[in-house]
Amino acid sequence: MERPTLRQLEYFVAVAERLSFRKAAESCFVSQPSLSAQIAQLEAVLGVQLFERDRRGVRLTAAGEALVPGAKETLACSDRFGQLAKSFGAPLTGPLRLGVIPTIGPYLLPKVLPAVAASYPELQVFLREDMTARLLEQLEEGKLDLLLLAIDIDLGGVATQPLFSDPFVVAVPENDELASAREVSLSDLEGRSILLLDEGHCFRAQTLPLCDSAGADELGGFRASSLGTITQMVASELGITLLPELAVEREAAAVPGLRVIPFGADGPSRSVGLAWRANSPRADEYRTLGETLTTAYAQS
Repeated sequence: MERPTLRQLEYFVAVAERLSFRKAAESCFVSQPSLSAQIAQLEAVLGVQLFERDRRGVRLTAAGEALVPGAKETLACSDRFGQLAKSFGAPLTGPLRLGVIPTIGPYLLPKVLPAVAASYPELQVFLREDMTARLLEQLEEGKLDLLLLAIDIDLGGVATQPLFSDPFVVAVPENDELASAREVSLSDLEGRSILLLDEGHCFRAQTLPLCDSAGADELGGFRASSLGTITQMVASELGITLLPELAVEREAAAVPGLRVIPFGADGPSRSVGLAWRANSPRADEYRTLGETLTTAYAQS
């Protein structure tokens, strides 16, 4: 029995995800006729039609929709096979597809990537920034190898390694009643208007319960996609917010009219760490990389 090729499955998944032969061809860096020919050959091998095409666009057939998960898993298995082969060679060499969340990437990576480059000169790091749920999905599909994110939330069945604890701080306008405090507690947030990130950010999922338990109220009608926007709004006296200490140097210190106050002992924090597929053959490499990241951050 003739078998589908990995290239055919790659093109099939690309069209299924984009529902456009043109966009799929662009993403695979091939011409549209070449991609269409491979899809036609795949349909001939399988004996089923995968797509319907008409003036309204491209749609998956029932058979196509049912076969997409298997195609993705086959491609992921192929990637794992290649990674297993690489694991027998020099560790931490070649490409590494790293996913990172927006509340960590811009603040941590500039501090640690130079040390990674110096320690592993043959490692090629390709970065993708996105929110936690989408990064986990791409990790499961084999599109990413490793994630850098907050690991003290439900991440499913991935393997993790903690790197360091990132305490939370409170940011207030310079004329706020808390601005002169040396430290604060959650009870100081009672009755205050809190500015938070939009849905989908894990930092929101971590801070919202804290604010609720303290009796603070999220400012209605306000959602931000970045910590930078929030700090600007706090300085404009729209409300107060919680920030990860990791972001203070870049986001808060550069905003005039803003004061940052730490929590007292046993204040809230998040655990920053790495996550990878539990069956990854490169797990030992990732743990080694994690140790390098921890050391580089401590020395930054």
